[in-house]
Amino acid sequence: MVEAELKGAMAWKNTGAFVLHLLNSRWFMVFATLLIMSMSGATYMFGIYSGDIKSSLGYDQTTLNLVSFFKDVGANIGIVAGLVNEVAPPWLVLSCGAIMNFFGYFMIWLVVTHRIAKPPVWQIYLYICIGANSQTFAGVVALVSCVKNCPESRGVVLGILKGFIGLSGAIITQLYLAFYGHNSKSLILLVAWLPAAVSILFLRTIRIMKVVQQANEHRIFQNFLYSSLSLAGFLMIMIIMQNWLSFTRFEYAASGSVVLLLLIFTNFLVVVREEFDLWKSKKQVLDDHPPSMVELTPVEAVPKPQNHEVQVSCFSNMFTQPKRGEDHTILQGIFNIDMLILFTVSAFGIGGTLVAIDNLGQIGKSLGYQTKAIATFVTLVSIWNYLGRVAAGFASEILLAKYKFPRPLMMALVLLVSCAGHLLIAFGAPNSLYLASLIVGFCFGAQWTLIFSIVSELFGLKYYSTLISIAAGATPLGNYVLNVRVAGHLYDMEALNQMTAKGLTRKEGEGLTCSGVECYKLSFLIVTAATFFGSVLSLVLSYRTRNFYKGDIYQKFRDQAQVEDAEKLSVTNGPHS
Repeated sequence: MVEAELKGAMAWKNTGAFVLHLLNSRWFMVFATLLIMSMSGATYMFGIYSGDIKSSLGYDQTTLNLVSFFKDVGANIGIVAGLVNEVAPPWLVLSCGAIMNFFGYFMIWLVVTHRIAKPPVWQIYLYICIGANSQTFAGVVALVSCVKNCPESRGVVLGILKGFIGLSGAIITQLYLAFYGHNSKSLILLVAWLPAAVSILFLRTIRIMKVVQQANEHRIFQNFLYSSLSLAGFLMIMIIMQNWLSFTRFEYAASGSVVLLLLIFTNFLVVVREEFDLWKSKKQVLDDHPPSMVELTPVEAVPKPQNHEVQVSCFSNMFTQPKRGEDHTILQGIFNIDMLILFTVSAFGIGGTLVAIDNLGQIGKSLGYQTKAIATFVTLVSIWNYLGRVAAGFASEILLAKYKFPRPLMMALVLLVSCAGHLLIAFGAPNSLYLASLIVGFCFGAQWTLIFSIVSELFGLKYYSTLISIAAGATPLGNYVLNVRVAGHLYDMEALNQMTAKGLTRKEGEGLTCSGVECYKLSFLIVTAATFFGSVLSLVLSYRTRNFYKGDIYQKFRDQAQVEDAEKLSVTNGPHS
């Protein structure tokens, strides 16, 4: 009886020890970042609720595109989040993002549902900019923490994390249908509270940990990939079924439950299985070899990298460029030609695809697609956005490791493919918007993974959170020119011409509606030309960095991990006496 009780007590003790180990583990932190990223894609769903903003507030297309522009400014100007992340702990950065997310989208929901009086349009710009900017706080914390914790798998890490952001639009759409049906105004409320709640839940989980070497690290990320692929496959099936069949609220609730199960349970299972194996092996080592019996090299004897840096003003060396791959300061990164090229590629490449994504709802209406089909386009973009991010991450990592294939060259190829999607929209062949949404979504996602990976490789990880924000900061600039000044302006001009041809005049406060291929034809021919120019610039960057990518760009991280592993063993087991 006593022996049984002792065994039971020991089992509970071991269970408690494992749970504590699990909650503080590296892979549980990765799991937490996956969940945060899976709820961080509200900006990609603008096409679903943009019509509510336009109709409720009586905006024309140019004004709506300006709302979209400020959304993209908030989503892509992450310099504030990057700088805050340089000096503040991750939990504080996540908290700021959660507060901003709830405030921005909740205020828009109040306006659109007429719970408060219609504000001046600049306040709508401000609200959506704040709500969208919260995404950069969550993204910077998650991406920087995971890349620094797994530096040798950065392409894979960025592909998975950015992939879940891309998939988040489809995930949130399924949850919104389960909670609210087809009430798209309620979607704005959902994106106000749900991402904020998930960030708050994992405030103490996301952190920078010591770099460790793990032989099966790539396999673990592959397991996360398989889990996410099963989720993406289910979402694709649901999208097709929901487009062809009429779902009841119960059926929407059932599909939403399966989405949560695939998102949470399968990924958590990967973490539990891996961490249990690690915990078991560590426990076995300690049981077999108590600290007093182990003789190891003292900490003092472990060779450590020598660091004799002299602190100098950041302004005094901003034009002195370190070698590619070494840590650049923020100003050194800003005044680097490679960064200028990436900045321009981001403006024309991602900025161009954002024009298509942000206007999908209006493009669909102008071409005569039904409301269900338009919702399908938005969710298809989300899924293929995910596939583009993970494919670019895994494929570029494999090609780089095996064939020294430079990531900037892959970026050039992706931009060329995206030109095909823009041309499909420009000429508006029957049902071509389905294929265009797949191409645009895939290329949009792939560009993000590649740009974030290239920045980490060329400019180092010391100021990574700020430098990626600088590279991504060009996107709103390109989006403003191509979306507001080109697409929005030409749409309104064509809409006015159609009204004039019908003998109608526009009333004050009346929105403009355009029908036909001509609404966006010239706009997307211009977008195609800009994207092609971005592809040429990527080829230039590939040529400039060809020698860098021929070398071993991860060697220093392997050396660092070996030193830290030796130090950890020495501290755990004590010096040789």
